[in-house]
Amino acid sequence: MAELAFRDGVMEQILRRESRFEEGAYLFVLAALEYSQAQLQERRHITGKELAYACRDLAIDRYGIMARMVLERWGMGSTDDIGSVVFTLVDLGFLASQPTDTREQFRDVFDFFEAFERRYPWNGRALV
Repeated sequence: MAELAFRDGVMEQILRRESRFEEGAYLFVLAALEYSQAQLQERRHITGKELAYACRDLAIDRYGIMARMVLERWGMGSTDDIGSVVFTLVDLGFLASQPTDTREQFRDVFDFFEAFERRYPWNGRALV
């Protein structure tokens, strides 16, 4: 599978706004948005909490036990970081938001260690 990348100039525009995250973080959040929409019977607005959980689920599906390491490599170590990525994309016009959408919706939705390590579904069962 070919690796995705933004068109010329897009990542530079993003980095001028928010430089903490690698390009993969932004592309991953966009993929998680589509992943979330694919789970629905009908497309609709996705809340911050729903998108955070979609990021968790997609990361586990794509990267398995390496999910936390991959996300951290891109600069994302918390659901707050997912919110920062989302609102950078919103601020630049790459995503639309509702008036009720806030960064706070992403605050502490889940803990990365808990989700990607402690509760990782080893052999189909989460660790206790």
